[in-house]
Amino acid sequence: MQLFLCEKPSQAKDIARVLGISKREQGFISGGNIVVTWAIGHLLETASPEAYGEQYGRPWRADVLPVLPEAWKMVVKEQTKSQFTVISKLLKKASEVVIATDADREGEVIARELLEYCRYSGAVRRLWLSALDEASVKEALGNILPGEKTALLYDAGKGRSQADWLIGMNLTRLYTLKARDSGVSEVLSVGRVQTPTLAMVVNRDNEITSFVPKPWWQVHALIEKEGVRFRAGWVPVEQYCDEEKRCINPQAARAVGQLCQQQGRAAVLEVTQKREKTAAPLCFDLGTLQQVCSRKFGMGANDVLAIAQSLYETHKATTYPRTDCGFLPTSMQQEIPDVLAAVAKSDPTVAPVLNQLDRQFVSRVWNDKKITAHHAIIPTRQAFDLSRLSADELKVYQLIRQHYFAQFLPLQESDVTEASFNIGGQLFRTRGKVGVVTGWKSLFQAEKDDDEEDVDGDSMALPALAKGDICAVTGAEVKDMKTSPPKPFTEGTLIAAMKNAASFVSDPKLKKVLRDNAGLGTEATRAAVLETLFRRRYLDKKGKHIHSTQIARELIAALPETLTSPGMTALWEQALDDISQGKMSLAVFMQKQLQWTRHLIEKGRQDSVKITAPVTPPCPLCKGPMRKRQGKKGDFWGCVRYPDCKGIINTNGKKATKRKKAATGTKTESSAQ
Repeated sequence: MQLFLCEKPSQAKDIARVLGISKREQGFISGGNIVVTWAIGHLLETASPEAYGEQYGRPWRADVLPVLPEAWKMVVKEQTKSQFTVISKLLKKASEVVIATDADREGEVIARELLEYCRYSGAVRRLWLSALDEASVKEALGNILPGEKTALLYDAGKGRSQADWLIGMNLTRLYTLKARDSGVSEVLSVGRVQTPTLAMVVNRDNEITSFVPKPWWQVHALIEKEGVRFRAGWVPVEQYCDEEKRCINPQAARAVGQLCQQQGRAAVLEVTQKREKTAAPLCFDLGTLQQVCSRKFGMGANDVLAIAQSLYETHKATTYPRTDCGFLPTSMQQEIPDVLAAVAKSDPTVAPVLNQLDRQFVSRVWNDKKITAHHAIIPTRQAFDLSRLSADELKVYQLIRQHYFAQFLPLQESDVTEASFNIGGQLFRTRGKVGVVTGWKSLFQAEKDDDEEDVDGDSMALPALAKGDICAVTGAEVKDMKTSPPKPFTEGTLIAAMKNAASFVSDPKLKKVLRDNAGLGTEATRAAVLETLFRRRYLDKKGKHIHSTQIARELIAALPETLTSPGMTALWEQALDDISQGKMSLAVFMQKQLQWTRHLIEKGRQDSVKITAPVTPPCPLCKGPMRKRQGKKGDFWGCVRYPDCKGIINTNGKKATKRKKAATGTKTESSAQ
């Protein structure tokens, strides 16, 4: 029996339809000698610390840390136990398993951890899907990969999971216990990825809070030639400037302003002209899609991921979303007519745009050397019902479609003129830009992004200028300026910071070994990391801006820099990539993780933790402190001595009561990132 193992029921249904099998059974679909079954995400999870010895159970103890499993144990998740039972029985009958989970590291883990746990020893192959439309599924079924082709992704995924567990379980327990000495009853969650991510927000907030604006001065001369007026900016000499080349000498700035008024003429020193060509933006990877949707629509990272997943999985409108690549393989150029035909059938209103596209134009997006495990997110070759999209789904789909269309329009071209002037012995410069070929920008003309605002007026047209020309100076502007604090993070800019963690590393040795694109987490996990930080009340959102809470700032201040710096985590992410490429073994990686965990625990024992205990209502039963928890019906206060004391206070106006059992949905510690 050939068994296809999918990640979720909808995926199984799509594959079964193309395979031509339709007999529905409990937990699988069958037909002839083929069976398609599905997981529901992870059916297994790493065992909790108490599985490795009763000394690791409750109450937590600092003296037994660190918990370092010699042989890792997995347990079946209680809520999906019935589906696990179905799969385990099918595996006993299977002669070949085709892994058909999502084509990424985590998808590989979902399938292979089941094979390992159930001790499956038969043949394994891999179905690698980049889209769930019928044509893509058929194509993938005709090119099923040998199992060993993707086996190293499992090692990388297992390394990620175990490293997260070591940091999450050990450091969460240690710092929670140390904080209790300060009277703090809260669980202080520490994670390999979440903690340096949180530290970036905390550090940004601290920079904003401590920022002291500094004055500087800007001088513009108003110049005219042949009836055309334009501005040129003063270039102050070094002695008047700060490190950013801003003038910090007000007397000098005002004197230059007066000089312009008195001189009345500007001599042209140099003129350069060039044709500037700008390529279209690439198609989207997930992180860039999250950034753009945050900026344009104020969408959260997790919302964008859910929408992109729905467009891929439910509507079959776009390709696989959890990709870190914005490029397309050259082999997909043959699919261009099918993709554009499907787009036209789904939305006839785009016909005028389609008529403008040059299908033979080869943009920079087509680059085999830049392809990672997946290509960029683009429309599929399957028409779909556009009316079934929600308003937000439509926005995201149109954005993905727009960036695909842009690949078939010419480069945008502008003529750029740069000129320098002598006004009374002072140097002034100006820059003019005139659009010549609109090209791909015709698709974006209705938009004006914040980062594209013409702050210095460099898009103005200049008159014909030549070296030695004399122009009239008609006036001057001296502006009192102030330096601005850094902007608070949005979900989009925080995702960008996570993707480019290397730029936040100051240690020269660490910076040297980090790749330019070294980041925190992966395209598939970053949104979940942010959601975790919001859920744990370490981050708040005000409008579109993200801020850290008081307990988050105190936690980051209490932790060693090695835990909060993005550099070390980015280095581990690089190591996981190396595992997936066969450049490092899982055994070597995990040996380093065990040593690292021992070091962090030893360092943590010596650190003092000062966290301000929150004011809580007294427990209605024992009068002791309480902790805010999450339940099915919302937040409530629960006694910190639970289960010994079961007092609770509802926040929904109901009377204080006694708790019958533990609240569902409450996490006391986490092995998450």
